[in-house]
Amino acid sequence: MNKGFMQEYFRRNGQFMGWGLLIAVGFWVIVLIILPQISMLDFSFRNHLPPPEMGGPKDVYTLKNYQYLIFGAENNPEAYNRVDLMVFVRTLIAATCVTILDLVLCYPIAYYLGQSKGGGFLRILVLLLIIPYWINEILRAFAFRIIFGDSGVINEFLLLFGIIDTPFDFIRENVALYAGLGYAYILLMIFPIYNVIESLDRNQIEAARDMGASWTMIHRRVVIPYAKPGISSGCTMVFMLSAGALAAPQILGGPSSLWFTQLIYQWFNSGGNWPQGSAYAVVLLVVCIIIVLTVMRLFKVNMGDIGK
Repeated sequence: MNKGFMQEYFRRNGQFMGWGLLIAVGFWVIVLIILPQISMLDFSFRNHLPPPEMGGPKDVYTLKNYQYLIFGAENNPEAYNRVDLMVFVRTLIAATCVTILDLVLCYPIAYYLGQSKGGGFLRILVLLLIIPYWINEILRAFAFRIIFGDSGVINEFLLLFGIIDTPFDFIRENVALYAGLGYAYILLMIFPIYNVIESLDRNQIEAARDMGASWTMIHRRVVIPYAKPGISSGCTMVFMLSAGALAAPQILGGPSSLWFTQLIYQWFNSGGNWPQGSAYAVVLLVVCIIIVLTVMRLFKVNMGDIGK
């Protein structure tokens, strides 16, 4: 930060509010984000030792916690840890699918909200989107399990109209899990896109229509390039939160839909092996960040665009 920027910052916010914001943001970033991550990173390179041996001669740095994810307990280069690696890859693919699903569903809604002229109906629509999130995430997940259950609303409807003969197992087929995750983060996709599209000059769209452009071309050449920062922001949040979700996979996941965060939870709690759990958590965080930065680079979006 240069001197001129800081002077302008304090001039606009005042000394009291300016320092208050800086302290609050600094506390949030340093104490609640950076220091816990550094502590977890340090744990990930430690041996799993009983408390009396911590700090002793055996408490040295090691890479075996990371090697375990690839080679398993034997650390044999020819025997890969196929179970954990498959869970890891499946989690990333599922998070990508949830992100794409949310984008397809939310883009039309965000466009309508951003380009509409307002009024009572618009406020009611926004309120209807927000009200369900007053309910706890775990309760919403259980509600989805009831809706998609063998005797749930969807199966009862399909049976009533003769579409199926026997109840469809939405839980085992992971339909309930994808729907629950997509619904859990839908607002994080809608509002970043809505905030950008709202500032789009409607005259640009009208000019494109007057020149004979189809709706597909208008969105491809005008709206989507303009809304790219909002789309990137929404996709980033949905992908990161979906990959790191725990409650929804545990409640809505089928027998074969183990999530990588569940493995991390097992290492931390059931196994009591914090170094191994930390290593798994660090790998998930780093890979997700690399994927997000790579996609941003492919679509030519930088962090400054997202922060606008």
